[in-house]
Amino acid sequence: MKNWFFLTLAIVSEVIATSALKSSAGFTRLLPSLVVISGYGLAFYLLSLTLKGIPIAVAYAVWSGLGIVFIMAAAWFFHDQRPDLWGFVGMALIVSGVLVLNLLSKMTVH
Repeated sequence: MKNWFFLTLAIVSEVIATSALKSSAGFTRLLPSLVVISGYGLAFYLLSLTLKGIPIAVAYAVWSGLGIVFIMAAAWFFHDQRPDLWGFVGMALIVSGVLVLNLLSKMTVH
């Protein structure tokens, strides 16, 4: 269970870091740039801890799938980048793929 907790924290760190990229203005603004660097560093460290108990394919599918969904939400909330209908359809397909991988695939650790 702790591996899933580490993965959750890794995703949150990555989403914060990615959201700060726009605010860093090409790494010309110090505070957002530090958030990006420290956020990605923490995210990859936590991902490495995750891989001690979760297969890499599963961890990366969850990481990327949920990361994309959370980044879309952050972009909508912080940068007024509202997704259209097809954006929502795409997000639903990504989440569906992550669920299939975790609930039905024999690759997962249950």
